[in-house]
Amino acid sequence: MSIRRLPNALINRIAAGEVVERPASALKELVENAIDAGADRISIALTDGGLAGIEVIDNGCGMAADEIALALERHATSKLPDDAIELVTTMGFRGEALPSIASVARLSIASRTVTGDGWRRVVDHGDVVEDGPASLPPGTRIRVDSLFARVPARRKFLRSPRSEYAACSDVVKRLAMARPDIAFTLESDGRRVFSVQPGEARLTRIASLTARTLADNAVLLDFEREGVRLTGVAGLPTYNRGVADHQFLFVNARPVRDRLLIGAVRAAYAEMLARDRHPVVALFLEVAPQDVDVNVHPAKTEVRFRDAAMVRGMIVSGLRRALDEGGFRAVQRPAEGALARWQSEPVAPPPLRDPDMFSAPAPVMATAPQQEPAWFAASGVAERSQPFIAAAPMGRAEPAAQPVPMAERYPLGIARGQIAKTYIVAEAEDGLVIVDQHAAHERLVLERMRKAADGGRVAAQALLIPEVVEMDETACDRIEERAAELAEFGLEVERFGPGAVLVRATPALLGGGDVHGLVQDVADELASFDAALSLKERLDLVASTMACHGSVRAGRVLSVAEMNALLREMEVTPHSGQCNHGRPTWVKLAHGDIERLFGRK
Repeated sequence: MSIRRLPNALINRIAAGEVVERPASALKELVENAIDAGADRISIALTDGGLAGIEVIDNGCGMAADEIALALERHATSKLPDDAIELVTTMGFRGEALPSIASVARLSIASRTVTGDGWRRVVDHGDVVEDGPASLPPGTRIRVDSLFARVPARRKFLRSPRSEYAACSDVVKRLAMARPDIAFTLESDGRRVFSVQPGEARLTRIASLTARTLADNAVLLDFEREGVRLTGVAGLPTYNRGVADHQFLFVNARPVRDRLLIGAVRAAYAEMLARDRHPVVALFLEVAPQDVDVNVHPAKTEVRFRDAAMVRGMIVSGLRRALDEGGFRAVQRPAEGALARWQSEPVAPPPLRDPDMFSAPAPVMATAPQQEPAWFAASGVAERSQPFIAAAPMGRAEPAAQPVPMAERYPLGIARGQIAKTYIVAEAEDGLVIVDQHAAHERLVLERMRKAADGGRVAAQALLIPEVVEMDETACDRIEERAAELAEFGLEVERFGPGAVLVRATPALLGGGDVHGLVQDVADELASFDAALSLKERLDLVASTMACHGSVRAGRVLSVAEMNALLREMEVTPHSGQCNHGRPTWVKLAHGDIERLFGRK
């Protein structure tokens, strides 16, 4: 078969296969063109999720009639004034989008400059079918109809209108987050989905496009290193999702889905989230154009950094520093579903008259014998009340060795009691705080271990009699390979035959515990993450496993002093709002929530 030059129509259809994958891809190109045109108001309307129609209207600089014709030719663009493609600062720069879309759909472009007349051109699957004057305000109106209608091989791979709408909505939201200075309006089948106004604060814009609760459960970032600036919003570890679709990453205001950036986010939250949970973040990197290559993917969703290691390290350290400054914060309120499950006892109206209420004895609860006060026995009340007064259930109380501190002095309040030997109940100035003692102490132990490891080495407690832990040979090999690193965390081990290791010391912070379980869990962690994470990240997970073994267990009775000591340490410890697995360590019932439960609000 001889080599031949392909016709332009076929070239455009091949290019469309790279640029226009689905309606969301076409919409992304059109909205980016509107942004590059300097618009501060962009309206988007979808029909059947973009399958039947896409319309984008902007108030940008507009185009003259000859420019509209030129824009529909391949590789014609106004965004590269010279050949320095490495210095591009606009969203688009290749000049492929419009001719590619026009080759697989019916494309209508109407545009007008501030000083010129309006003009409209319609291209139906590569053929110009209309070209003439049009009446419209300054700006551009583009409509795409019947995408892939004449390309059944592509059309059949498109998803349902609902799925395509979701993809289009995600594209617009990401672009709207990147440019809070621009107003965006999205409509679907005549229904307004959202409308955001220009000049909003970045946190306000992000929260309005994701979840209103994000603003109350996130920390702000603003770091700079070697000319690279990182800003944005990072959700608290306890404010997480089951999928990673709430991670919004931007490079020079360009939405990207870059594996390097996604991996950096995952590393920053590694020891603060369960493996099947994902953080909520919106991160904005500002990099000099010559230090980032945006021309590495057809859809421009991936980038390549000149110093990728520095960028990754900056994101990891920046996120962790911001979360450290969040301190003991967690998701503040219990979920609405949890509040709804509180049950109120039905209140029966009191009887008007009960002639036997003093003669018929009420059932007496079985309680431990107790001694009545002297005044109670001497008054004879005990004899008269015996038939109808049941003994109250007894609770644990302790004499106050010192005055009880004021709750308003402490964010997590003052301990008032313990429930089920697992949860600490504290009274704060603005509500009721409930703390999971095991989860909280687990985080405190981990942070102590990390701080000690940063200082050089975690103190070890030598065992009086070394313990032999039997495991399979591969697990023993993993432990032996990492013996030196484990010793930095106070776990001193050595090989003891093919299928066993000898434990000579454990971290002093853990106290006594199940040595066998500790070593086996550490071996499992090394097996699970050996290939995926760097050495430092892997050791953080190992330390997390150790901390779990050394924390206060559920079912242990704590004194009031111990409970208050735990609360005070939580207030000054980073990340104490969530345990090592990403679950919250405390929740708060605000006064308003309590009043709602009792019908006062």
